[in-house]
Amino acid sequence: MSTQILLPEGSVGDLSFIASIASHRYSSSYRYVAGALVSVVWLMGWQTIVVNRYRSSSGIKYPQLYAEKAEAQASREAHLFNCAQRAHQNTLEHMPAILVTTLVSGVKYPVLAASACAFWAFTRVLYTIGYTSGDAAKRNSRGGFLGEISSIGLILGSTYTAYQLFCGA
Repeated sequence: MSTQILLPEGSVGDLSFIASIASHRYSSSYRYVAGALVSVVWLMGWQTIVVNRYRSSSGIKYPQLYAEKAEAQASREAHLFNCAQRAHQNTLEHMPAILVTTLVSGVKYPVLAASACAFWAFTRVLYTIGYTSGDAAKRNSRGGFLGEISSIGLILGSTYTAYQLFCGA
């Protein structure tokens, strides 16, 4: 048994269907969702710069992902590189869920979704600053943990939005 997706006449083979959805079915406030998602790109760029700065000062060469345990114990710079790399990696681990839940929540609640996403990005800055202090426990003590509130809100919001879309609400 195959599944067919029926698209509006004249839309097959081009992007006009996607363009029509984006321009006609979403609130004008959806632009805030776009802005919030772009803030995540800037966050990733900043974290990359932080990691590269610590990589350079520690002397850890590509493609080595982390300093070895002995290197980190012998060199504060290598330890700080590991902290920066871990903060960046943790952000990458959360990113797919943040992006999907922001996009879905934003369909019905664009301002709320954008606010939660932008707040999450801000808390990742705090998380990174705390982590790169050299004391991994400070990753959350400086406000980094607040991003989890945004994550939970986005998960709940996207779940409710999907429910509304399925029920035709």
